[in-house]
Amino acid sequence: MTGAGGGTGGAPAVRPDATAASSSGFGAFVARARAAGTLVVQPRMGMADPLRMRDGLRATRDAHAVTVGTVTLDSYTRTGDLDAARRALAEGVGLNGYPIATHPVDTTRAVLRGVADARFPVQVRHGSAMPEHIVRALLAVGLDATEGGPVSYCLPYSRTPLREAVAAWQRSCELLASTREYGAEPHLETFGGCLMGQLCPPSLLIAVSVLEALFFRQHGLTSVSLSYAQQADPRQDEEALTVLARLAGELLPDVDHHVVLYAYMGVFPRSPGGARLLLEDAARLAVRAGAARLIVKTTAEAHRIPTVGENVRALETAAAAAADERSRPAPTAAEPAPHEADSGIEAEARALIGAVLELDADVGRALVRAFAAGYLDVPYCLHPDNAGRARTSLAPDGRLLWSSVGSMPIAGLADGGPRPPILGSAGLISALSHVQRTYDSRAADPAAVTRSADPAAVPRSASGAAACPGAASGAVPGPPRTPVPPPTPPTPRRELGLTT
Repeated sequence: MTGAGGGTGGAPAVRPDATAASSSGFGAFVARARAAGTLVVQPRMGMADPLRMRDGLRATRDAHAVTVGTVTLDSYTRTGDLDAARRALAEGVGLNGYPIATHPVDTTRAVLRGVADARFPVQVRHGSAMPEHIVRALLAVGLDATEGGPVSYCLPYSRTPLREAVAAWQRSCELLASTREYGAEPHLETFGGCLMGQLCPPSLLIAVSVLEALFFRQHGLTSVSLSYAQQADPRQDEEALTVLARLAGELLPDVDHHVVLYAYMGVFPRSPGGARLLLEDAARLAVRAGAARLIVKTTAEAHRIPTVGENVRALETAAAAAADERSRPAPTAAEPAPHEADSGIEAEARALIGAVLELDADVGRALVRAFAAGYLDVPYCLHPDNAGRARTSLAPDGRLLWSSVGSMPIAGLADGGPRPPILGSAGLISALSHVQRTYDSRAADPAAVTRSADPAAVPRSASGAAACPGAASGAVPGPPRTPVPPPTPPTPRRELGLTT
């Protein structure tokens, strides 16, 4: 098949396995949840041991929330060092994720069997600039949802030349797209809205997210999601998410798409209360701004890799906060929604996207040329193909501002007046820990802690029963409740039913 503006370039079709989740319908599942008024929540989770990985997926599926599963891969697989992954498994050395390209195909199919299906789609997350071997491995076991991008998984995470990453991602997109011949609807999420995790102003995050989604479409994908990472000011984030959704609607009208929000990716609060408050704010932000999916973080983020139980509690906490936010009355005409403000984010994002697309009809070549010219420039990114002239600053209220835009075509488009000074080392360290300090301070406020943990604050269903019992306290939840009437008989999981 061919996509808008490009073809598969002769990439061989890959027949998906029919025994696991051959047509996971990841995008359709999220669309159905969104139509039902429910936020989909998703963990970061990956364990090398197949039994532990299966248990983690089952726990995610059975959480008191509408969830999708995650298989996060290990670093050896991410970098393509499969010999090292094999040695680690043979010698019993711990890995920091699931080695999908090393475990036998039948082993991974057994992990997914009876767990991954249209009611519980699973996404593979990896971080690879050169992901072809990963795409082949995930398709072989019956999965067809993954994430990343030629820019977002190259510049922050590798020294791979951008031109090579673009070529590898083109081939990978075409491999994924080839499964549509067999009835699958593969899904690809751009990581472009999460560049460097923090201190990257929203307009650049939006631009890269949209440009990577356009790249995916050009190479045959018709189901995509666009990411954005929670930053330090909710008003700025709400405006940014609104702009991202608007631009996606304009530029991807022929593609099934949704917006996914990532809970804050920088220095996380050290206190459990602060971490919980930050996660709850992320869930509330997702609801207010119309994001369809939320990638959660746990109360253990500042200290260690979270357990499966901590991930489940994070999913349930986020689901409860989202339900509570959705139950609040909408702003009146006299009280406009915060995201109706215009601080110039949209003008900057449009200028960046337009400048890149004018460079070449092929989005991949345009991205390479854009970075070479400095039209795209990621602050604090040390990749050789990044110009490295852009710098940012953090206002006292948490808003991210440009201190220097380098050669990017956005000078004078936002934040009138002089630009803030470029941060020195002390200012940079302070900015990086701003969110951690803010939320740990909030957690020390008894009123904030009480409101977060008070069972009376848990949203309730029409019958008066708690919608997500145990979300804040960590108690074992009671029988799951279905948030919307499913088109199939109820199952023991709070789920959305089969997508038709």
